[in-house]
Amino acid sequence: MTSLTKPPPQTDTLLQVHDLCKTFPVGKNANLHAVDHISFHIRPGESVGLVGESGCGKSTLIRLITRLLNVTSGTIQFEDTILSTVDVRQFPKSPHRKGIQLVFQDPTDSLNPRFTAYDTITEPIKRLEGWRDKAKLQARATELADLVGLPQELLSRFPHQLSGGQKARVGIARAIALNPKLLVLDEPTSALDVSVQAVILHLLADLKERLGMSYLFVSHDLNVVRLLCDRILVMYLGKIIEAGPVEQVFNHPRHPYTEALISAIPSFEAKPHPIPLTGEPRSPINPAPNVCRLYGRCPKGEETCQQVMPDLEEIAPDHWAACHFHN
Repeated sequence: MTSLTKPPPQTDTLLQVHDLCKTFPVGKNANLHAVDHISFHIRPGESVGLVGESGCGKSTLIRLITRLLNVTSGTIQFEDTILSTVDVRQFPKSPHRKGIQLVFQDPTDSLNPRFTAYDTITEPIKRLEGWRDKAKLQARATELADLVGLPQELLSRFPHQLSGGQKARVGIARAIALNPKLLVLDEPTSALDVSVQAVILHLLADLKERLGMSYLFVSHDLNVVRLLCDRILVMYLGKIIEAGPVEQVFNHPRHPYTEALISAIPSFEAKPHPIPLTGEPRSPINPAPNVCRLYGRCPKGEETCQQVMPDLEEIAPDHWAACHFHN
């Protein structure tokens, strides 16, 4: 067992995911492997970025962690409790429901059009904390609005009366209303104008420091992950193929897929041309268990890559890569 899969000391772990799998039946004797034997951990107060191209399984993974989907196999441990054995229909009753909250990708789609901003922010407090006192709820809504920079006069407005940035603030206020320990952010700025994105990212960085939360930050924007996160997980076709401290991975990527992603980041500085990944991705339906997921697109691919699936190996302190040629 590697230390990426072996839990750190319990006092130093908030979330531990071990050997997690999620498959979906897509026909007779066929399964789509959306999440395939994934292991990682998040420490208290840590921000971990999750990156990868569309279809790699990022959204499925966070739906498993936030208990919107049942797992096929593997474990999800939050603090000292195994959550993966709790059915998704029962999770709303779990005492840990308050500890893990999700900020959705599109603030417009995630807000009830019949709820005012006040209703949206206070709804989880009423449902999970059982608050009914109007004065107490109003005070908490006002406090949360101040935390996220939402003018109090906007609390009475409906989503269609708010700008994209204001709706994003409402969604964030709702997510932090229960004082969660882990905030899962599903590309929280991708649906916003570029001019608003930086403001919301600054808000998220500020809230993390002020409230002491941990983040699992899902994004396709590597620069955002580098700015906000302590560690990074790189995902490809259902697997974590590289993981490590952000600066270490960005400055010394050891997996060909990570190298290609980083080489494609726009920059004003002179740098080598982007590394091409030619060919089509392998199918996630009944994938060959011994073949590297990147084989066929990888510029370093050799015969051994279709004979032995590479495991994650520690190649530097806390820096892991799943490649036969990481050296």
